[in-house]
Amino acid sequence: MGTPTPPVSLETGLHNEYIRKQLVQAVYAADYTAAAVTAPFASADGTLQAIPTGYVPVGYTTEDGLTFTGDLSMADVTSSQSTEPTRSDVESDVLSAKFSPQETNAVTTALYEGLPLSGTGALPDMGEAWQWDRASTPKNPYRRLLFIGLDFDDSGAEIYIVRFFPRARLTSRDDEQWARSTETQRPVTFNAYRDSLLATSCRTWVDGPGWRALAA
Repeated sequence: MGTPTPPVSLETGLHNEYIRKQLVQAVYAADYTAAAVTAPFASADGTLQAIPTGYVPVGYTTEDGLTFTGDLSMADVTSSQSTEPTRSDVESDVLSAKFSPQETNAVTTALYEGLPLSGTGALPDMGEAWQWDRASTPKNPYRRLLFIGLDFDDSGAEIYIVRFFPRARLTSRDDEQWARSTETQRPVTFNAYRDSLLATSCRTWVDGPGWRALAA
């Protein structure tokens, strides 16, 4: 008689150590004139490198964290001989990032109000008097946005996801509420646009000592 075929295990390929969370998130913003982020990790061991000059932290955000939305739209071709589309092509694919800053600082205010982050027209340092006027023709400058998520493996080694919008623009902002019951938030949504030098609208890296340990 032949050798019996072993039963199929439905647990084959299941890895709970691959389930990731972003336990800590950070957002950094820069004017579009700042240098693009090209190598956030050390090639030798995957440790996170220093944040480049010109990128400033947004600070605390709400517990909702960061939401990345891909608005995918398809253009279908239909035919009388088929109840399903006989061809389907991507018509548009727009990536956006939404977050709600809780701090009132120069970065969150500039992103919300369309002010530069540095140079002429930028807000002064914290503690100095601030003033800005609502323009009759609003300005909506392009920014560079850097998003960092941090998780840990079972031994406590870092696993990072870094996402970079080299050319981002404010496309939506929610209400700024003044109330006793909650902190003042300035929720914003930025769309990612293609950067001609990097030839992409978004670049993502996954690395870190904990990530590299998965190959061991």
